[in-house]
Amino acid sequence: MKFTVALAVLPAVAAFVGPAAPTADVRVSESKADLEGLAKSLNPTIGYWDPLNVAGASGSLYGYDNAQTIAWYRQAEIKHGRVAMAAFVGYCVQANGGHWATKMTLGGADWPTGSPPEQWDALPVASKWQIILFVGILELFDESVEPHYMMGRKPGEFPSFNDAYAAGQGVPHPVPFDLFDPFGTVSKLLDTEEKRARGRLIEINNGRAAMLGIFGFMSASKVAGSVPVLSFIPAYDGNYMIPFEGNFHMPSMVVQTVM
Repeated sequence: MKFTVALAVLPAVAAFVGPAAPTADVRVSESKADLEGLAKSLNPTIGYWDPLNVAGASGSLYGYDNAQTIAWYRQAEIKHGRVAMAAFVGYCVQANGGHWATKMTLGGADWPTGSPPEQWDALPVASKWQIILFVGILELFDESVEPHYMMGRKPGEFPSFNDAYAAGQGVPHPVPFDLFDPFGTVSKLLDTEEKRARGRLIEINNGRAAMLGIFGFMSASKVAGSVPVLSFIPAYDGNYMIPFEGNFHMPSMVVQTVM
């Protein structure tokens, strides 16, 4: 997903699977029983599934209690789901020739071409670091604003820039709009707690589907025939786990020595 890391900071927009009507709200402090109820709301057919007993292992994460551990995993799942939704949409757009309106390279060079991962590899180091550092700043802001998502904030709720600055928290730099719902359109549509609760459930389901989807793209591009329905995905010879692989090459003498 390295080639779509820029899209990871955008609002999640994909819609894959709609859940059943919620039977319980997504509460801030949750227990294993809460997760079991949430699982039924998300997918009544599958229900609760925790083969590693993550929710039942009290204090298993860096010495935190069970509720804080659950909050950490809940936050991680929602965050990864949002990244995957952006990655899935980004892959589809890039694979069909879509790109940013402004070029991501200096000197007026053309937009990178090829498959989505090849486009990432073609970017210069400076462009990649701009993307990575920007996402890192957002992560730092999320971690620094109180209450922390492990200490009472609702899982998946990114802090408001304006509210944080008014409280003297976060990076002291004015931002004209918030990261999620910058123009207030979503809050107008989800004007009741019932709608917001159902929206949170939809987001989790969509995120889970998108995680499977983007990994399907990546698998199909690396192992021919591994995902039969995605046989049209072009092969990728690079390494997804080496984000700067396209920028640094071993000298031919070193390669010959190793061989």
